[in-house]
Amino acid sequence: MIPTGGTSNAAAIDPKHVLIIGAGPGLGAAVARRYARGGFRITLVARHEESLAALADELRASGANVDTVLADAADQESFRLRLQAIAQIDAPGIVVYNAALIARDSILATDAEYLMTAYNVDVLGAITAAQVLTPAMAQARTGTFLTTNSWLSHDPQPEHATLSIGKTALRAVTHLLHDELARQNVHVTGVTIAGDIADGTAFAPELIAEAYWRLHSQPASEWSPEAVFDGN
Repeated sequence: MIPTGGTSNAAAIDPKHVLIIGAGPGLGAAVARRYARGGFRITLVARHEESLAALADELRASGANVDTVLADAADQESFRLRLQAIAQIDAPGIVVYNAALIARDSILATDAEYLMTAYNVDVLGAITAAQVLTPAMAQARTGTFLTTNSWLSHDPQPEHATLSIGKTALRAVTHLLHDELARQNVHVTGVTIAGDIADGTAFAPELIAEAYWRLHSQPASEWSPEAVFDGN
């Protein structure tokens, strides 16, 4: 487990180190497995210790070099401190922001506290991660920052109100980061998943993970703020 810590100058980035925020049992785990097969060191960030440990053990059993960080983007102060500790010790060359608060809810039936928690996880966590982790990339003039988006950012659904709000905002954040950081040779892209993630389908986690793998080596001439995964 990587220790927590305060602010400090970022370490030089390691281009073979990928940090996955929101390393749950679905897509986050699939992305971790794909990068592990590619020979990358993995740092997993999640809020549930049991699932985090289980994935780390699985990856280590396959020969991967894995660290874990227990952190919750809902608690922004603590979340920032944990990311700062990573940045000052072993800055990653690739960051995947995959955290989200996924729930069925209604815009008319949610209170302000719940809305803020969802916003922290869905949007502000990505901004915090970019603020903490991309300066080292910009200094090195290399690096990749990927976010997980969904078709809700194009077509909001009333039964997934807060996630629709969050993904719409995250799409805008990713576009802004892309425009700002591309000038410093940092690749920022949001992967918009145009379907429901489910094993055994065209939207199986391991198939989507291949898109994340390809993006890290995409030539700069092909960079765009959004890459749509439509199952084809």
